[in-house]
Amino acid sequence: MPDSHDQTGQSLGQRLAGGIRQLGVQRVGVLVLLLAVGVVVALASWTLPLLRDAESALYDLRAATLAPAVDTDKRITLVVYTPDTNRKTGKISPVDRTMMAQAIANIGKLGAKAVGVDVLLDSAQPDDPVLHQALQATTIPVFLAFTTNKASPENITWEQEQDLRATIAAVRGPTVRPASILLDNDADNVARRWPARKPGMPPLLSMAMTATVPGDADARFGGYTGPIRFRRPASSDRPVFDELPIDFLADPETAAFAQDQIKGRYVLIGAHFSDFDKFDTPFTRTNTRIMGETQTIGVAIHAAMLAQVLDRALPREIPSVAKLGFALLAVGLGALTALARARTWQLALGVVVQFALVLLLPFVMQRAGFDTLNLPAFGWFMGWLLGYLAVSSALRALNAAQREFAQGALGKYLPRSIANEIMRNPERLQLHGEKRAIFCLFSDLEGFTKLTHAVEPEMIARLLNDYLDRLSAVVLQYGGTLDKFVGDAVVAFWGAPLAKPDDGERAIAAALAMYQAGEDFRRAVPEGVPPVGRTRVGVHYGEAIVGNFGGEGRIQYTALGDAMNTAARLEGANKTLDTTVLVSREALERLGGEFAQSAGQTRFRPMGTVTLRGRATPVEVFEPLPPGDERDVALAEALVAAHRAGDGATVRNVTERIAQRSMDDRALANLADRLAQAHEGESHVLG
Repeated sequence: MPDSHDQTGQSLGQRLAGGIRQLGVQRVGVLVLLLAVGVVVALASWTLPLLRDAESALYDLRAATLAPAVDTDKRITLVVYTPDTNRKTGKISPVDRTMMAQAIANIGKLGAKAVGVDVLLDSAQPDDPVLHQALQATTIPVFLAFTTNKASPENITWEQEQDLRATIAAVRGPTVRPASILLDNDADNVARRWPARKPGMPPLLSMAMTATVPGDADARFGGYTGPIRFRRPASSDRPVFDELPIDFLADPETAAFAQDQIKGRYVLIGAHFSDFDKFDTPFTRTNTRIMGETQTIGVAIHAAMLAQVLDRALPREIPSVAKLGFALLAVGLGALTALARARTWQLALGVVVQFALVLLLPFVMQRAGFDTLNLPAFGWFMGWLLGYLAVSSALRALNAAQREFAQGALGKYLPRSIANEIMRNPERLQLHGEKRAIFCLFSDLEGFTKLTHAVEPEMIARLLNDYLDRLSAVVLQYGGTLDKFVGDAVVAFWGAPLAKPDDGERAIAAALAMYQAGEDFRRAVPEGVPPVGRTRVGVHYGEAIVGNFGGEGRIQYTALGDAMNTAARLEGANKTLDTTVLVSREALERLGGEFAQSAGQTRFRPMGTVTLRGRATPVEVFEPLPPGDERDVALAEALVAAHRAGDGATVRNVTERIAQRSMDDRALANLADRLAQAHEGESHVLG
């Protein structure tokens, strides 16, 4: 025997299958497609044009906020050309090479580990021999800046490249070699990552310099293209790297004072101008000022990469499988949030918590030493949103389909206008029983039970469905609520769940139309089927308990009480009184106006007073005559009035007149016979 878990699983599976069927193949396909797009966005947002900018901004925020705060690095010193240097030498571009030659010579004497020159020596100058001589004479490793037109067409022409090659060829030796100074900016022109090594290019400056010192090199950075680890000063008066003007080191007298900043260090020679060789970095994007500036000079970026190698600070890669898992989780959380059935504040709290986790997780990973440069953090937001929107849209479509289905189902029992009103305002349909004054209608098909014994079951089903379709359509057409079918009987009422001023008129009109629909059905019965009897209808007005009954498992909107029973008894009274439609006085009194109606409207003729089975109080009943019906109303009124007054002579006189006229009016003849045999004001008791 299956346990409750199996049953629950089956129930969930059945609901899921039902939901998929209601959505349809196309909507399910769109849902799956949107979820797949959400996963792609959450996985590859760094490659998508618009999202890439957002990802870059978030990374810059992480990198700048979590950049290590350090004291001055004692391993690296920057020697730079400054605007003051240019004013002293009278040269701006190319920079003064005599000063560079003197600085390199003094740096070598002060015991530097290696020198990296981040200045292109591309154009021939009169003092080139002085620089060449200094380079050929140096005993420490010196690496000269090199790039090609192919690798960096925006920075160097082909002619400049040839000059650069000639200079390097002239000085190249055991201690002098070229090194790449190429920096790669991202699409938004921000330097964040190590440049990829391009064909025909020597090793990157930081890698070339550390390779000359045993123990400093780290081969893992050889093909590394991950994030540059930028650091910020722990104090505004202690920069990350010592920075000395090149003219200070070019003068032997002042250079001696810089021994502590040179001995045993890597020295990088570059430029520090206000409008040249400056790069945007994560500090720039976050408006973080380093040494009073938000931009970073190129030689300082090379120094940052050099320090990263020396520290062996290679960030840990996040496996592709983990990124896929994060993407699926983000989209899944969005989808689950859309599916969640919770209060608004709980849902809002859940969304805030999820967003906080998505926002904080990349910072935690950055702090833990992971490479978050290509981590699709903003993509997770978008994936979550797409997952949420995809499922929300599917749910709206499903709810619309279910609403349409419910409205259609409700429309089988209620008029469309009332069904629409209840769908808009469900509170109008009370979920508990309530006492309401309603017009109750009960109809029955004469002789149908005998017919079931004479006709094949398939034909009975066909006939019954046709008959009930006709009558239920009439009820809905006239604004009634279908209560139930009891075999061939139709039970309906007016005044609930919504009451209207003309409910009584609608109920009477429906009763007459149902009789006529029954007559049409009789004429449409196929050949070979025994004759079908007339449709009889009873209408009464009174209080009933109206609401949903049957429990949570299966409910039915129905009416209970004496009013419903009275309508059923009135329907049955038609057989005894030779009528087809009977209406109680209680129902007529709710119509407003006299019983005798003007031409072109329904007329009502009295059919006397009857005592219904199970009811002690007699009921005065009337037969509605539709417009155009020529049956006599005056004779019936005269009979009933004379009987009520105890005027037996008048009753006999009217009865004789009816008999002499030989009218084909069985109901009137029945009334005359009953009243002629009854005592004064006596009610006719029905069995």
